Amino acid sequence: MASVLEDPTLERHFRGHKDAVTCADFSPNNKQLATGSNDKNLMIWNLNPKARAFRFMGHNDLITAVQFSPSGHLVASSSRDKTVRLWTPNIKGESVAFKAHTATVRSVSFSSDGQRLVTASDDKSLKVWSVHRQKFIYSLNQHTNWVRCARFSPDGRLVASCGDDRTVRLWDTSTRQCINTFTDYGGPATFVDFNSSGTCIASSGADNTLKLWDIRTNKLIQHYQVHSAGVNCFSFHPSGNYLISGSNDSTVKILDLLEGRLIYTLHGHKVECLDLSGPVLTVAFSRQGDFFASGGADSQVLMWKTNFDALNYREMLSQHSKRVSPDPPPHLMDIYPRSPHVHLSQNGPIEVNPVVADTLSADPCVVEVGERPFSMAPEMLRPSWQARFQPASAPPERAGYSRHVEHCEQAARGHEDGPAGFRGHASASTRFTHPQQEMEQEECEEEGPGLTHLPGEHSELPGAVRSTLEHIVHQLDVLTQVSGAGFCSASRERLGPFEVAVWTETVAVLEERLTLTEDKLKECLDNQVLIQQEALRAGQTHEESRVEGPAI
Repeated sequence: MASVLEDPTLERHFRGHKDAVTCADFSPNNKQLATGSNDKNLMIWNLNPKARAFRFMGHNDLITAVQFSPSGHLVASSSRDKTVRLWTPNIKGESVAFKAHTATVRSVSFSSDGQRLVTASDDKSLKVWSVHRQKFIYSLNQHTNWVRCARFSPDGRLVASCGDDRTVRLWDTSTRQCINTFTDYGGPATFVDFNSSGTCIASSGADNTLKLWDIRTNKLIQHYQVHSAGVNCFSFHPSGNYLISGSNDSTVKILDLLEGRLIYTLHGHKVECLDLSGPVLTVAFSRQGDFFASGGADSQVLMWKTNFDALNYREMLSQHSKRVSPDPPPHLMDIYPRSPHVHLSQNGPIEVNPVVADTLSADPCVVEVGERPFSMAPEMLRPSWQARFQPASAPPERAGYSRHVEHCEQAARGHEDGPAGFRGHASASTRFTHPQQEMEQEECEEEGPGLTHLPGEHSELPGAVRSTLEHIVHQLDVLTQVSGAGFCSASRERLGPFEVAVWTETVAVLEERLTLTEDKLKECLDNQVLIQQEALRAGQTHEESRVEGPAI
């Protein structure tokens, strides 16, 4: 059996959602984690412990699925509000809504080239969308009940889908026809996905099962019944050798697909108010496979370090062969034909039951990025990607781009990371002097044409100008710390809801006015620099003409 050092370990946990976490996905560069929740919010967690998290508001109902684009420049989310949204995963929080489904959208997934989206809905249809043109292309209609999940194959030629009609279907994207149907299910099929090579699909069901099908032969090759309740989600390791699954039985299971057995059972999601374990609703491996995340009804996201994927597989097999009670023989995925058999959970997996307490860092401060939801007819799905900023004179409740830091309990505790979080908020309200903001702006510049970016920064500023700007930032810093640290703990207990709302609105107005003043000052300084440059060029031209002398 694997040693302790080779077992998966709990690396971090993220708390910021106010309801069950329903979906999760890592960015391709492994720097961010996107999660959706029943609280209607999309959150982007920066995996750097000192970085801020972003809460994106735009959906009108719970979020059912989320996925990064292959480039990492976009995030797609689906919701029970019947829409799909594309977001830019930075502080601007721009989004555009796609509308064509007539019921809850259960799933959203990018093609490997990032040019198309496939969505699954309770209206019994799949829909394929163009990301670049931002429009609906075509529907796939043969399911007879709600469609729970849909995924593109790695080469983009196939789509796999599953639903409450107890079927898994394969579709040809060129002919737009269903080419195969798998029906061996005792209940609704809840999730489906391709392995990394595209030769197999796995599907999970409400009948507690996980099944792997070889799509080259259309045969069932592995069948696992390791959970004691319905399986909600699973994720393939990039190597294709492992699979993790989350279930209503409150556990995360890790399967070794090469050996065909359960190797780990993970616990950790617990509903604190009831002191009971809650369902695990989502699991996801990172693109490199070195981490995986799980989320559930306890409203938190756990990030685990894989560890076991670095094992020497031959050595591990030799260790297994020396056990007193040998396991069933390996069930290799590339050996066929072979009659399928059920893999039960009596193989003695390792139980990992961490205490979710102290982790590498405190909960990050959360920047709320609120966008006023907008709608459009399906035939007009061509909105421009614009930053929706409102003038400073607009009322706070109508501002299209609100910046508000949720000051966590660390503010009252005086945690050493607290002031850094407040400084981050102050700098986010400005548009310069903060390294994180500069990094986000560089990311925006890589997003390609069609996206509107924040104004650029001057690389060099005179000393007097820099001093003035730093003074403004300091004032914002003081304002934020007073409104956050002083108000977050004690004041909130003494004041009623109306006083809290008035205080929050007042702080927002002050911040907007300071930002407007800062922008005007920056514009004046820019004009002054331009005038000085023009005067310098004019002086140089005059000097050159004087040296050359009068024309002969």
